[in-house]
Amino acid sequence: MLIVLSPAKSLDFETPAVTEISTQPLFNDDAAELVEVAKMLSSVQLSELMDISPGLAKLNVDRFSSWERNPGQSKTKQAILAFNGDVYDGVAADGLNAQQLNYLQQHLRILSGLYGLLRPLDQMQAYRLEMGSRLQNIRGKNLYAFWGNKITNILNEKLTNRQCKSLVNLASEEYFKVVSPKLLVVPVITPIFQDFKNGKYKIISFYAKRARGLMVRYCAEHNVTEAENLKSFNLDGYAFCEEESDSKKWVFRRKQDD
Repeated sequence: MLIVLSPAKSLDFETPAVTEISTQPLFNDDAAELVEVAKMLSSVQLSELMDISPGLAKLNVDRFSSWERNPGQSKTKQAILAFNGDVYDGVAADGLNAQQLNYLQQHLRILSGLYGLLRPLDQMQAYRLEMGSRLQNIRGKNLYAFWGNKITNILNEKLTNRQCKSLVNLASEEYFKVVSPKLLVVPVITPIFQDFKNGKYKIISFYAKRARGLMVRYCAEHNVTEAENLKSFNLDGYAFCEEESDSKKWVFRRKQDD
């Protein structure tokens, strides 16, 4: 199986990487093309485009201005270690060993507005560009138009080469929209994480994001290669709920003590 995950808005380029092993992004030339478009935007325009504060907009104007097609290692960090947020708190990749990081490199792909698709050990530069951004470019009015079927095609290539039987979607709706499920060579399985609150089970964003990361970590720790084995996922008290699941949506529920 192959897993896809969303990136994070926050980054950590200060903490030293736990491994020196790295690879180069597959779509670095496409990223460079997008950066050239983004460089033309002022801080105010970037703030409006991404609905971020003036301070964050200025930070990202500086990031785009200093972005290089062939940067030195001092400006880059492996994606799985650079992203910092609820999902990646769950992954806690800095606590994984070399074998587990290699598992992620083989079985996990991170969807990215700027880079398209990142392998966990791909060296990326600091950026912020959500997939849903309406960044006008030569291929269309937004990033979905820019990436077209390119990401789906490279996923299919990986799925075919490794004889995968399924794609596990742990990405957000915003990011997974860049993938065309109907064109994939395997079925998609989307885990859903629900918590019990106010008398019923519901998706609570913070917990669901962290649970996605925890599932990635579980896969790395247990060397999960078949999606069926995900039904044994039990970190942080979650358990597979067969009666609420179907072939496409796998529901995991947790009822915490009051």
